[in-house]
Amino acid sequence: MPKFQTYLVGGAVRDRLLGLPVQDHDWVVVGASPQDMLDAGYLPVGKDFPVFLHPDTREEVALARTERKTAAGYHGFAFHAAPDVTLEQDLARRDLTINAMAQDEAGQVIDPYGGQRDLATKVLRHVSPAFAEDPVRILRLARFAARFADFTVAPETVALMRDVVAAGEVDALVAERVWQELSRGLMENKPSRMLEVLREAGALQKLLPEVEALYGVPQPEAHHPEVDTGIHLQMVLDQCALQQAPLTVRYACLCHDLGKGTTRKEDLPRHIAHEVRSEKLARGVSARWKVPSDCRELAELVAREHTHVHQSGAFSAEARLRLLERCDAWRRPQRFAELLWACECDARGRLGLENRDYPQRERLAADLAATQQVDLAAVSAAAIQRGAQGADIGRAVQRARLAALQAAA
Repeated sequence: MPKFQTYLVGGAVRDRLLGLPVQDHDWVVVGASPQDMLDAGYLPVGKDFPVFLHPDTREEVALARTERKTAAGYHGFAFHAAPDVTLEQDLARRDLTINAMAQDEAGQVIDPYGGQRDLATKVLRHVSPAFAEDPVRILRLARFAARFADFTVAPETVALMRDVVAAGEVDALVAERVWQELSRGLMENKPSRMLEVLREAGALQKLLPEVEALYGVPQPEAHHPEVDTGIHLQMVLDQCALQQAPLTVRYACLCHDLGKGTTRKEDLPRHIAHEVRSEKLARGVSARWKVPSDCRELAELVAREHTHVHQSGAFSAEARLRLLERCDAWRRPQRFAELLWACECDARGRLGLENRDYPQRERLAADLAATQQVDLAAVSAAAIQRGAQGADIGRAVQRARLAALQAAA
């Protein structure tokens, strides 16, 4: 029998106590050396610190460890894993008290840092001052706030996060880790909470200054009863969550109005041509955080075209056809559908208008379907038979699509 002890730790313990489904199991072994693990049949997989695969379940198991800050940023840590590292020492290096609990093989919860208390009072609190050593933890906490939207952040934790930002630690974050946490936060139950917490910590200005710039910027009250552009953005993101929109749509909504933060004061509360500025700013955000191409492309499209989609109910068939062309809807029908989805979230992300009808989405989807019925090969062949060449063939296809739109009206 192995002489070491194995504990379930972290989120699995937290979620069990909350009565939530457990997605992942994290295991920690106390009292073992790497050789002990090998002798017990565990398979080594870790590079930076000892991690092994259980010989039967193939789940990852890590040796209890401590860590020490050695340099700025996410990678600036030295790890120490040895048989004399205690469970309490391992739990002490974790971010939040609600994530610093363990459960032994008999089901007993080990909670040296008050995680159960903070679950009961719904508080997100750092375990120790070591929280400040890893700036990623600010993003993780903001993500947990978006998941557990009725939890508050302990005042001392807010103060500590502000200190981390002031010390410039956030500037050392690598793009991949920022995107990983931002994208996961966007997919939580209440993404607006992530923005609120990042703002409170002073981190939003560092990570997404284009979003920070939206707060306090007014919009015409007739279209935006909530007035404040930053509040509107939060409401749009929460609409995305209510509609269970995919990440592409949520990221596009995050970026859709960025240009309003650069509107000249003398032009407020109107935001003439903000779409062009939004598209450019969205492109910059995507480049900074190395956003995947599907999210990046939809964000730029939504930024550029969302106002046109909103206004499309008054468009002629010719104008709707031009909209489909600009959106490359025939080659990218799924992306076009996600554009319409993002626009619906935008339209409903407004105070008192959360349940408004949005016929534009169904109407433009029907327009695309009608034009997709055009037999392109037959139209092209007929045009060629008439002697058409090059651009003339394209115009024949355009006329056929326009006729299909008009017939479907």
